[in-house]
Amino acid sequence: MSKKQFAIVGMGRFGSSVAKALTEMGYEVLAIDSSEDRIQDVVGTVTHAVSADSTDEEALRALGVRNFDVVVVAIGQDIQASILTTIILKDLGVKTLIVKAQNELHGKVVSKIGADKVIYPERDMGLRLAHHLASPNILDYIELSDDYSIVEMKASNAMVGKSLKQLDIRAKYKCNVMAIKTGPEMNIAPYADDLIRMNDVLVIVGKNSDVRNLENAYSEG
Repeated sequence: MSKKQFAIVGMGRFGSSVAKALTEMGYEVLAIDSSEDRIQDVVGTVTHAVSADSTDEEALRALGVRNFDVVVVAIGQDIQASILTTIILKDLGVKTLIVKAQNELHGKVVSKIGADKVIYPERDMGLRLAHHLASPNILDYIELSDDYSIVEMKASNAMVGKSLKQLDIRAKYKCNVMAIKTGPEMNIAPYADDLIRMNDVLVIVGKNSDVRNLENAYSEG
């Protein structure tokens, strides 16, 4: 079975990071950017790197972009170029189109013109940092939807030595403990009697408001 092929349009910090990571994972990656300098920066770390104007339909057609399994539009500040590129790629018949959006309005526009998935790297990183600053026990934060999130929470002193049954997180905070990390080990189906140890990390899912209440209850520092 052949591996997926990816095309990444826009070699800013986000686009180049995605392109390099996918290449390191063993996938074929085509990097596209209008800047020759940016292309030179990644030419040695991706499968193919081409300087081209992504708002030029013929240029994208000539690159065979429609044949790639996934195309990511990671264009930075130029929202107009991002939108035009999205329209062209959709018209060319790209199978799966993922677009990086600068803000909610940009995201709504590219969704309506055919983006299969819209991502907000800056917003998501801001949310993660805000949660970590508010509660240092929060190691990671992933927004699943407008209403639900997953957090990785380092066990606080108040949790250590207690079982999940004793903590009763589900009843008190309406959140579910999906897994417990103990060092490199991951317990993906914790029992009610499992004890929380020092430095354990709990993977918790719940409604955003409930997750915040849980964070506040066990916040340290």
